[in-house]
Amino acid sequence: MNTYTQILYQIVFGPKNNETTPSGNKRPELYAYIYGILRNKKCHLYQIGGTSDHLHILTHLHPTVALASLVKDIKISSSDFIKREHLFKYFSGWQDGYAAFTYPIHEKNRLVEYIKNQEQHHKRISFRDEIIQLLKDNGIAYDDRYLP
Repeated sequence: MNTYTQILYQIVFGPKNNETTPSGNKRPELYAYIYGILRNKKCHLYQIGGTSDHLHILTHLHPTVALASLVKDIKISSSDFIKREHLFKYFSGWQDGYAAFTYPIHEKNRLVEYIKNQEQHHKRISFRDEIIQLLKDNGIAYDDRYLP
């Protein structure tokens, strides 16, 4: 039998020390670069977006790709890209950790819209409150010291 999977992952992480990056026109370059990483790993990107202090990536992982390895590769490669291309002046790297949540395929459209509308969403709620709510919604215990 072949391997068949259909698991959506929402991956969330931000810059080191809760730094913010400019919200200007440089983000699409970063998103395109991350898309290239996912494509090279045979992962399917459904949506990428965020604000100046974090990213959301909605993707399906190829069955041969481990989540932790993928996130590590995205962070290392995109960090080098950001610095090499001088995309965000004060960027010093990505935070050590990340959050990842799985969803059934019927949630895809809702999640795509949620990620597309991050700028609007964060006019009402902080990144910290958002991540706490996502952790609670997914039944994940957390240590407050390690939240943004």
